[in-house]
Amino acid sequence: MDAPLYLRPRVDPPLASLLTDRPFLHSLVDALGSPLNVLLPEAVAENAARFRAVYRRHRLTGRVYFAHKANRSSALVRRLATEDPAAVGVDVASLEELKHVLGCGFTGDRIMATGPKDAAFLWLAARVGATVNVDSPGELERLSGLVRTHGLGRVSVLVRLAGFESASGHGGAGTRLLSRRSRFGTPVRETESVLSVLERCADAVEFTGAAYHLDTTGVEEKARALEQCVLFMDECRARGLAPRALDIGGGFGVGYVAEAEEWERWTTALTEAVLGVRPPLTWRGHGYGLHNEGGTVRGAAALYPAHRPSAGPGYLDELLSLPAPVLGRPSATLLLEHLHDLYIEPGRSLVDQCGLSLARVLDVRPADSDSGHHLVRLGMNAGDMSLEEHGVLVDPVLLPRGETAPGDEGPVGVHLTGNLCLEGDLITRRIVFLPRLPHAGDLLAFANTAGYAMDFHAHHAQRQPLARTVAVEGQGDSWRWCPDEDYWPITALGGTPG
Repeated sequence: MDAPLYLRPRVDPPLASLLTDRPFLHSLVDALGSPLNVLLPEAVAENAARFRAVYRRHRLTGRVYFAHKANRSSALVRRLATEDPAAVGVDVASLEELKHVLGCGFTGDRIMATGPKDAAFLWLAARVGATVNVDSPGELERLSGLVRTHGLGRVSVLVRLAGFESASGHGGAGTRLLSRRSRFGTPVRETESVLSVLERCADAVEFTGAAYHLDTTGVEEKARALEQCVLFMDECRARGLAPRALDIGGGFGVGYVAEAEEWERWTTALTEAVLGVRPPLTWRGHGYGLHNEGGTVRGAAALYPAHRPSAGPGYLDELLSLPAPVLGRPSATLLLEHLHDLYIEPGRSLVDQCGLSLARVLDVRPADSDSGHHLVRLGMNAGDMSLEEHGVLVDPVLLPRGETAPGDEGPVGVHLTGNLCLEGDLITRRIVFLPRLPHAGDLLAFANTAGYAMDFHAHHAQRQPLARTVAVEGQGDSWRWCPDEDYWPITALGGTPG
């Protein structure tokens, strides 16, 4: 048998401490069922502080907006609502998210409304005084019409841009580079129509600044977009407008796998398995976007870069330190020179290390007579914990019910299957290596699932129970828990419960 290909998770305090308390986690699942999501609200506040430290390092002002779509939790939003109003806000992408954050303690002036917007979403955002991140001249016209019709106050707006271009040669010559296409935002070459609407609707909207959000991990591409937004706002000032903020969106990333070597070994082995020079690493030879074409690997691996040397606040620091491609000065310097506030919208990276998903082992049996692998069926399905749906590959942590039995030691490869009567209900398509064979009643803990994986795709198929969510906080050597919807930070911060 080949050496086990681990992808062991990166686990930091206090999540690491929580994972060592097996009796507490088993008692939660015994009481509340499998699957179960567990959140650490204090961790999201610590992450916000790390992002704010980057602002201070570069002497920048502005606000960190939590991208609420990353997690539907009340506890996380309520905890962030207690932070400095000038420093931390929330980004909402639907009417229901807007209603939720208002009920969790955020005031309208700390809310950014993004994403596709119908009339009800636009009206409530305008009514409570949220900043609206507009995608197009048409959306700006609709918002202005609602403000006038209903006698609302002027609404602060950001103009979202897309389609950034630059030249790869010297002096503006050479190959033209175009950022990847997006269905959101107005292309930079078509901003005249947006500027005309802004000028015509000055009675209804207040132009606050520009925005972008690029679906890429490329820091150079983001620096290019940042510079072009600064130049766009220079043009706006020349026309008598007064922008003062730049929203660079999110996409700062998370490092899921602890060791770079394990990630490199696994991705190399995947290529070898696709070529057929080693046994398959996955269920029925799934290639994660790669395929063998006449002895050559074709395609692109649809995988999140699970080990990242620079992620979250570190990625933001790298972006702000990178020289702009045309003006040549660091991105942070451009913002300082123009007196622009910096807005960011981290989602996944703001809830990094903020939670885990627990699943009880229901059944274990050999997969076949030749591979030596086993099928491990969990009290969970692929809709409850969608790390793999987002291309994130990372091992779960085994939490045995009791002591390890003799003969159980040693790594074992398993296929993790769900509780639906569907052949495709796989928690992960790859073979996962565990330190020993699990038994019915053990738990598998999927670490760091608070960003998108925890409840982004949950459904009601076959009437299987949806995962409940609880918030936990450390109390000395023990833990206190409550249902997510019952968490209020006044208790966590030393006040009295309401």
